[in-house]
Amino acid sequence: MKTVAFVPIKLNSERLPLKNIKPFTNGKPLISYILSTLSKTHGIDEIYVYCSDERIKDYLPEGILFLKRDPYYDLSTTSFNEVLSSFAKLVKADVYVLPLATAPFMTAQSIEKGVEAVVSGKYESAHSVAMLKEFLWKDGKPLNYTLDSIPRTQDLPDIYTETCGLYVYTSDLILNKGRRISDNPFLIEVNKIEACDINDDDDFVIADAIFNSKFKTE
Repeated sequence: MKTVAFVPIKLNSERLPLKNIKPFTNGKPLISYILSTLSKTHGIDEIYVYCSDERIKDYLPEGILFLKRDPYYDLSTTSFNEVLSSFAKLVKADVYVLPLATAPFMTAQSIEKGVEAVVSGKYESAHSVAMLKEFLWKDGKPLNYTLDSIPRTQDLPDIYTETCGLYVYTSDLILNKGRRISDNPFLIEVNKIEACDINDDDDFVIADAIFNSKFKTE
C-alpha cells in the first residue's frame, strides 16, 4: 500500500500574501516546519509540494519532491477539493496525507495516528479536530447551554471543531466521490497549539509568539 503526503501551496494568498514562505521571528519560512515534521513521520512513502510557482523550490529541503500545478488551481473560484483531485490524478497512491503549511505545529504523532487509522481499512478518512469548550450563540440564542442553568465551562457538551490542519483519505474517496472527509471519519484530537491555523496577520502574530515561546531552539 502506497501512502503519499503532499502540501498544496499558493504563494499569492489573498489574506496574507506569501504567508507560506514568511519566516517566524528568529525562525525559518513557514513551510519549513510541516515539511520537517513530514520527514520524521513514519508510514509515508513520498512527500510532495504542489505549487504553480517554481520559486517555492528554493525552500524545499532534500528529499521533498516538487510538482507544478496549473495556475487554475490558484483561483479563488476553484474549490479546494478540485485541487486535491488534480493531485491524485497525477500522483497515484492508495492513501493521501494532506497537512497544511499554515498548521506549523502539527506533530508527527498526530499524522501517524491518522495514517494508521486509514491504512488499517477501518476508516476512509481521518482529520484533525480540537475540543471546543466555549459558550456558543446563534441567532441571538445560546446553542450549547440554557440561560437558566449556566454550567461550568468544563461541563459543557463535547463539541469538536475541524482545525483544517491535517486530512488523511483514500484515493477512492477523493477520486470517485470528490471528498476528503468520509461519512464516518476517524477524528484526530489535537491540542490548542497543534490546532493553530494561520490565515491572516493576527493568526501569524499568535503563531509567531507560540514559536518563540516553545519552539525557537528547534
